[in-house]
Amino acid sequence: MAYIRYLFLVCFVVLAGCAGPSDVANRYYADERYPAVSPEQVQVLTENPDIPYEVIAEFQSRREQPADVQRKAAEIGADAVIITLFGGNHSLTAEWTQDGRDMDKTFSRIVGVAIKFYEEK
Repeated sequence: MAYIRYLFLVCFVVLAGCAGPSDVANRYYADERYPAVSPEQVQVLTENPDIPYEVIAEFQSRREQPADVQRKAAEIGADAVIITLFGGNHSLTAEWTQDGRDMDKTFSRIVGVAIKFYEEK
């Protein structure tokens, strides 16, 4: 009986880990629409930049990577995306999560603020 419970638990954990992003909330704030750019053109930041910018959108989801948010920001023509990670990374093998600097991991909650830099006049 204990074997069946253990097998059920393992299957549940594996299936939960394979699920795609969930609890997605995207909001577009800008009045203007911008042409898409390639993801490589979108800077990934972990704090507000020192130069003036406008917030054009916000992305929130679970179980996504910063690269996923960078791709979304590219689709709306952002110059950069400010990433905030919540809850640590999901790992089925690690007992303790990393310190949050692993930008290639999937996190339990991620928020990206897409921005456009103001043009210098």
